Amino acid sequence: MSDIPRRADVVIIGAGHNGLVAAVLLARAGLAVTVLEAAPVIGGAARTEHPFPKVPGLGQSTGSYLLGLMPPELIAKLGVDIPVLRRDPHYFLPTPGGPGSPYLLFGRDREATREQMTRFFSAADVAADDAMQAELAMLREDLAPAWLVEPLPVEETAERYIRSELRQVFVELVRGSVVDYLARFDFRSELLIAMYAVTDGVSGLNAGPDDPGTGHNFLAHNMCRLPGSGGTWMIAQGGMGTVSGTFAAAARAAGATIVAGAPVAEVLTDAGAVSGVRLEDGGTVAAPVVLGACDPYQLMRLAPGLPVEERIKAVRRPGTTLKVNLALRDLPTFSCLPAGAPSPFGSTIHLLPGSAPGAEPMAELRRMWEDVSQGRLPAEPTIEWYLHTTVDPTLQDAEGHHSSALFVQSVPYDIAGSNWDAELPSYVERLLAICDKYAPGTSDLVVDTMPLTPPGIEEHFGITGGHIHHIDNTVSFTDRMPYVTGLPGLYAGSAGAFPAGSVIGAAGHNAAQRILADLGRPAA
Repeated sequence: MSDIPRRADVVIIGAGHNGLVAAVLLARAGLAVTVLEAAPVIGGAARTEHPFPKVPGLGQSTGSYLLGLMPPELIAKLGVDIPVLRRDPHYFLPTPGGPGSPYLLFGRDREATREQMTRFFSAADVAADDAMQAELAMLREDLAPAWLVEPLPVEETAERYIRSELRQVFVELVRGSVVDYLARFDFRSELLIAMYAVTDGVSGLNAGPDDPGTGHNFLAHNMCRLPGSGGTWMIAQGGMGTVSGTFAAAARAAGATIVAGAPVAEVLTDAGAVSGVRLEDGGTVAAPVVLGACDPYQLMRLAPGLPVEERIKAVRRPGTTLKVNLALRDLPTFSCLPAGAPSPFGSTIHLLPGSAPGAEPMAELRRMWEDVSQGRLPAEPTIEWYLHTTVDPTLQDAEGHHSSALFVQSVPYDIAGSNWDAELPSYVERLLAICDKYAPGTSDLVVDTMPLTPPGIEEHFGITGGHIHHIDNTVSFTDRMPYVTGLPGLYAGSAGAFPAGSVIGAAGHNAAQRILADLGRPAA
């Protein structure tokens, strides 16, 4: 491609949010930066697309869908403004049944939340929740500075960053299961335990609630510190493409070149060190530094034989997430909500197996994971349901359609005795039938769908195994992909690196700082 420079100081492979963060910092440091993106659009999984042929004007965050974990210090350092919208209420747990059925609808009014929890669960559950939230707030405050520097082993992280009375709690949380952590607080309601285990413990993981490392995922998902968020996840106005678009504009303003539709075929070396990259069209870009902002397994295919290869391949797991993007002609109606209740739309709507009175939600959650472990599609998986167009109407089309999505956890990557092509249509119908139990008639509102199975996520976003964390978030701190790969001049900085998978940006920041340090340049 004639628009790709043939020489650069740094080549970045991948224009996802981490690669773009790194491009901003490195270009502002005076380096000639070229970002090469294989897909025809930038953003990685942080995209706003118009994926519905029947409703072409309707926007949707097809991959990542909320902004929560990005450190405010990073946004300030980049000097960018990402317009975000707070969701209030931000959390909805309905139960199947008509008016009078219990529900939770949380917003910024903490006292109203406590009253609901007392009525739905018990005063003991409220006390347990207060204790847990207070502890998480302290851990969040202590750990925050660690996210914008290179990682230490878990025990050393505890010693350096965590207040003394919580160090052992921190280590056990990171190493252990979300179920074990929740058990410390004496919750009485199994549905409440299941709610937290699903919301932050197993989300995005190839793991069940009792598995080691799910505690780390729980902690990472509770690191929301964006100004005005109140510790909640927020909507990026215009969809998640706004995030990547903001970073891309800042990178270009700093002098970086960003080229989409330019897949890299190979990292080139000379005398045992990086010398550039070769593109799939045969062209080359000479550079003494290459940053792999693609997932670690793609990077290892482009540069085989890295010293970290065996260790990182040992923790590889396929994705277990199904996302069903939906175009709706109108808003659903939840049968459990009384007249005059606040709008639940904009919130994370949790449809939990075992939410009906008398059911056993934790048993259902464990049964779901057993099905997935055996390659079976669970009859009733956990579903996070999103409908953001009531909070961000910029995504709507002229006819007023609503974009929505079912974030389904967990499903198998490979289906035993079958395949996704054969099973997907009927499984989408099954998921919509589950929605109908809570909001009758939802299925009739669907105008178009864009489902992304784990293999579909792999194909659409170019993520190995369709794993949205790149490396499972049960893997933490120095066990994740290191920023320094062991091949001189080759660095890694994607969601597979520290601190975790999600739209965080810290990996791009930290990898860029390491590159500058190794080049003898001041930190950005």
